Amino acid sequence: MLPHSFTRLCREGVLHSIRRGVYVTGERWRASNVDERYRLMVRATALVAGNPPVLSHHSAAVLRGLPIIGRWPSTVHIVTPGASGGSNARFTTSHRGPVPEAVHEIDGCRVTTLARTLVDVAASSPFLVGVTMVDHALRVEQERAERERRGEVPVRPPLTREDLYRELARVNPRTGRRRAERVIAFANPLAANPGETLSRVRIFQLGFAAPELQVCFPDILGGTAWVDFFWRRVRKIGEFDGFLKYGVGPVLGDRDPSSVVWQEKQREDALRARVNSFDRWGWDLALSPARFHAFLTERGVPRA
Repeated sequence: MLPHSFTRLCREGVLHSIRRGVYVTGERWRASNVDERYRLMVRATALVAGNPPVLSHHSAAVLRGLPIIGRWPSTVHIVTPGASGGSNARFTTSHRGPVPEAVHEIDGCRVTTLARTLVDVAASSPFLVGVTMVDHALRVEQERAERERRGEVPVRPPLTREDLYRELARVNPRTGRRRAERVIAFANPLAANPGETLSRVRIFQLGFAAPELQVCFPDILGGTAWVDFFWRRVRKIGEFDGFLKYGVGPVLGDRDPSSVVWQEKQREDALRARVNSFDRWGWDLALSPARFHAFLTERGVPRA
C-alpha cells in the first residue's frame, strides 16, 4: 500500500498512526484507555528501533500490567549500560546505569525484571506512584505463589521487600535511593487495589494514624467479613469504594446489581453493630488531600 493511502485511511479514522510506519485500527485506538495507548506506544517504539532496546521504568511497568495513579510519561524509557547520566530524545528517555542482570520478554519486547522495574520506578517517581506499583506487585506475587501451592506444582518464591532492597543495593541509583527505600518500607501486599493504596498513602501523608489492613470480622451474616481499614483503638472501620462491585464486569458477573447493593448494605449494617463507626470514601475524596483531610477529621480518625 502506498504511503498516501495510509495517510488517507488515518484521516478517515480507519487507521491510527502510533509511530511512523506503525498503525493500529482506528476502532482499537478509540476503544483503548490511557494504559493501553501508552502500551501501544511503547511496543511501537521498540518495534521501530534499530537495535531492540531494554525497556525500563514506566515503560517496562506498563507491559507488566502494573497500575499507575496519575499519568504515564510521554516518552518511552529505556536502560543504557553506563556509569551515570541519561538522555532524552523525541520519543525516548534513556537511563544510564548497571546492566540488568536479566532481561525478560513481554509481547516481543525486552524489559527489565520485575524487581528492577519496581526499583527504577520507586527511585524516580513520586511516592504514590512507587507505592501503588510495589503494593500491587507484592500482592500479585503472593497470590501467584499461593495458586501454585494449591496446584501442587513447583513454587517460584514470590517477590518480597527483601528482594527489592537487594536489587536497590545492586542498582545503587545516583539519585532517588532514599525515595526508593521509603517506598519499599511502606509497601504492603494487603492493599487489595490501587484505591486502597491511594487511601493509605494519603492517611500517612496527612498525619493520621495508620490503620490495620484487611481485618477479619467473623460471624457476619453467617460468614466472615474482611474490611479494608480498621482503627482498633477507636473501633472504626473504613472502606474504599471504587464502585466496581456495583457495575457490570468480572466482579459483578451475572449477579443482579440491585442484589449486590442490597447484600453490601446488609453486610455494612452487620459490621456497624460490631464497631463504633463505619465510613466509606471513593476516588474523588482520596485524590483531594484537603477534602480527604477534612473528611477523616470529621469522622474521628485518630492522628498519628
